[in-house]
Amino acid sequence: MRSLRHRPTTRMDPAPSRWAWRMQRLMLTPAFLLALRVGLPLALIAGGAGWWLSDPRNLQGLRDTVAEARASFETRPEFMVHLMAIDGGDDALAADIREIVPLDFPVSSFDLNLGEIRERVAELAPVKSAGVRIRPGGVLQIEVTPRQPVAIWRGRDGLVLVDVTGTHVGLLPKRRARADLPVLAGKGADSAVPEALSLIRAAAPLGERLRGLVRMGERRWDVVLDRDQRILLPEEAPIEALERVIALDAAQDMLNRDVTRVDMRLGARPTLQMSAQAATLWWEIKKASDR
Repeated sequence: MRSLRHRPTTRMDPAPSRWAWRMQRLMLTPAFLLALRVGLPLALIAGGAGWWLSDPRNLQGLRDTVAEARASFETRPEFMVHLMAIDGGDDALAADIREIVPLDFPVSSFDLNLGEIRERVAELAPVKSAGVRIRPGGVLQIEVTPRQPVAIWRGRDGLVLVDVTGTHVGLLPKRRARADLPVLAGKGADSAVPEALSLIRAAAPLGERLRGLVRMGERRWDVVLDRDQRILLPEEAPIEALERVIALDAAQDMLNRDVTRVDMRLGARPTLQMSAQAATLWWEIKKASDR
């Protein structure tokens, strides 16, 4: 028999090629998978959006659509403010607030800058503090804490109401309109209101004889009484000096005599100044006694 020769068969190498192996390794990299699944779609979308927005007509149309949608949302009834309510002040203060916050109601709450409104109201002289909020029902609520005047300062502009810090609250047309408040005068008196109030409390025993205080040289006080009498107080320890005068008056009825000035600026040597009529009478008596 004739022997048959078998040709050897060539087997294919099952290992991938170098480029296929690198691609498989790359596909197993988390960063590449994320870029392929997320980054590529986003890049395509961004590119398409950029191409579409490159047309000015498309861009303007998008802006108009957004503006219409925003206006439609902001002007919904639940966001509209229909009126303003002011609590804490009198009618004059309310009128001033309405003047500096001119609003044409109804107005959207999105168009209101509450912080700016509060700052405007707080800048008014009679206002100590202010709060602004929007109440349910479309009400712009402004709550003010007014400054409480404690004295009247007689300055160049007339009578001015001042609070305990010396802040000007407002003008006073007539003294009798606030007869319950003491009067301060002199340059710088409105800057020393706390000291003035302490002196007024110390002068309580003088009762209705007290007419007011005058700031002298922006450093000390004169106490003004009726009958054109004055008590000149020192720059240092004025309350103690005033209490000494009140004690002398209680002991010797000094202020009910013909005395126009009680000078306490030198504590060791108080000085009394008599009226012109009393001084003339005193000299006449002295001359008669000398004879």
